[in-house]
Amino acid sequence: MKEQFNQQDLRNSLQQFTGTATYIKHSKFIVLTEGALFLAEQAHCHWLYDLFASYLIPLNNKEEFTCLKLVKINDSANVTIDDGNSRTLVKQHIEYTDFPLESLVLYGCWANDYWVLMLPTEY
Repeated sequence: MKEQFNQQDLRNSLQQFTGTATYIKHSKFIVLTEGALFLAEQAHCHWLYDLFASYLIPLNNKEEFTCLKLVKINDSANVTIDDGNSRTLVKQHIEYTDFPLESLVLYGCWANDYWVLMLPTEY
């Protein structure tokens, strides 16, 4: 298993992703950009995409854009998914996480047949 980046190294590495040439299938209705996959692999957080997907799939054809915000509080976290205009769609508390960043924002865009999950710098 790869060792996790420290917070600053991971943030710096994520800044290099400013678009994607490839979509990587995560599940039937979810694809990841290269930056999103890099985050999942380096931060060992495929669980976060599963969480995001569990709320996105019922929104197929109902929302075109979503924004996931994770904020850590010690070893727990709060996750909010909104419509990008601060209209909250979902809130969930995570009892325990070793996620390496204190906060994170991910975007989910509906592409007519699937959701594309990406870093904000890839939008």
